[in-house]
Amino acid sequence: MDFPDVQSERPERGFKLTRVGIGGVKKSVVIKRPEREVHLIATFTVSVDLPSSLKGSHLSRNIEAICEVVDASVKNPSPSIEDLAVSISRELLKRHEYATFSEVEITADYFLNRKTPDRRRSQEHYLLFARARKCPGERERKMIGVEAVGMSACPCAQEGVRTILMERLKEEGVEEEIIKRILSSIPTPTHNQRNRAILALETDASVEVEADDLITILEDSFSSPTYEFLKRRGEAMMVLSAHENPRFVEDVVREILKRVVEKYSELPGDTVVYAKSISEESIHKHDAFAERVTTLEELRR
Repeated sequence: MDFPDVQSERPERGFKLTRVGIGGVKKSVVIKRPEREVHLIATFTVSVDLPSSLKGSHLSRNIEAICEVVDASVKNPSPSIEDLAVSISRELLKRHEYATFSEVEITADYFLNRKTPDRRRSQEHYLLFARARKCPGERERKMIGVEAVGMSACPCAQEGVRTILMERLKEEGVEEEIIKRILSSIPTPTHNQRNRAILALETDASVEVEADDLITILEDSFSSPTYEFLKRRGEAMMVLSAHENPRFVEDVVREILKRVVEKYSELPGDTVVYAKSISEESIHKHDAFAERVTTLEELRR
């Protein structure tokens, strides 16, 4: 018995739709990196466009595409989640013969072992996200991004505190030269923020970018990385380091961009760079953010 294909009927309102798909699909995936295998619980969002002549998209085909690619990756692991996204985007267009565009987004929790300032081991959490878009006749593009949490220390408040301390010490009769030596030998207090930073690169599908390198760029751009596990000495060392390296939310983004240019001198100039820093403020009830969307060519200029 044949079931009616309601999706293929003509719609009452004949408008083309940019994206129709499914989200929140969770799968266990295996990624094969040069030196290790990584097991991730990934969440998928996939979609295609829908012409004005069709009432609905065949959504079960989306699950078929995800399952086929993910199941195949168990025996032959993908080199990255962004390459997994590319493979699924291709399968979507094979199954949706009416579509002229497909898009796949993948997110996953990710963990790396890091050393705390006092050299203890701590497993740290990050967020990976990837995207692939495909249009027949156009170059395939893919994106890999990461999000990391660190600490920033405010340079403005630090200078204000230094000014107040100088005034107080002068009032107590301490010589100005001695005050300057004291204040230059120790980091001045300031307020801190939990800083969430995001870095993503969009490249041709044939280009490989290591997510671990993006995480390193982010952590090196904070006033200090943060750690899940800290003992007293490591905690004190981290706080001192952050106060010796104060940065605005704007500074964090500019530091990310600088390090991207230095790290990726060989990538094509049309590589899209997205960098964002969000400071969750400690002395305000609001947050601050800064971001830049550009290309490597523009940054190099």
